[in-house]
Amino acid sequence: MPLRKFKAYTPVRRYRQISTFEELTKNKKPEKALTEAKRQQSGRNAQGRVTTRHRGGGEKRRWRSVDFKRDKDGIVARVSAIEYDPNRSARLALLVYRDGEKRYILAPDGLKVGDTVMSGADAEARVGNAIPIENIPTGTTVHAVELEPGKGAQMVRSAGGAAQLIAKEGQYAQVRLPSGQIRIVHVRCRATVGQVGNLDHENRKIGGAGHIRRMGRRPQVRGVVMSPRDHPHGGGEAKSPVGGQAQTPWGKPAMGLKTRKAPRTERFVIRPAKKRK
Repeated sequence: MPLRKFKAYTPVRRYRQISTFEELTKNKKPEKALTEAKRQQSGRNAQGRVTTRHRGGGEKRRWRSVDFKRDKDGIVARVSAIEYDPNRSARLALLVYRDGEKRYILAPDGLKVGDTVMSGADAEARVGNAIPIENIPTGTTVHAVELEPGKGAQMVRSAGGAAQLIAKEGQYAQVRLPSGQIRIVHVRCRATVGQVGNLDHENRKIGGAGHIRRMGRRPQVRGVVMSPRDHPHGGGEAKSPVGGQAQTPWGKPAMGLKTRKAPRTERFVIRPAKKRK
């Protein structure tokens, strides 16, 4: 999945790098039965209040129903297509089961059209197979990991994501997540073998404001260029440094404030995530 560069006959194209999309199945439209309309909220909640700023507009999208539970056990499925999903960074693989049912899953790296996958305790530890952790060999690279048995995959779902099963003891296993955090997971939780595809997603360069607008993101204005009445960072002569704690327009801390609301799960964390430099 290499990246495509452009001839620099405009300033925008000079730095732009996007995927070649060569891994996708040509002229394949999404399965209509597996998609539904997605209403744009523009950063608003159910009461109509803006809870996430700088969102709105963008291209229309349809939501793809992805099978994160992988609960169709013991039935072999063939990969009929690799498709693009505008709602996530990973690609989707369209599975066609022997009984005719179709489902979308996250496309692992190395999975190609025509390959077969299976889920359940009897499946091999091959790329694309969803298996309970107790049946996966130690040291295996996995993704789409469940937090609770049967709830569906909640961890390691973005492009290029990969976790590693490092130990198993009794009813629990230790999984090293992409952040470096080592977490305890029940052995009956399922995980998919392999690494999520589209590895070059992190290396892409948007290159222009127009593309960002089509992605549904509106312009942002820095607080330091505002007046003191509009933002806590505003005011001062010429370019004045912010200094002190970064704040929102309403005076609340914007960086460094802990927002984790589930301390009850801290007991499942053996080693915290690595600090960003």
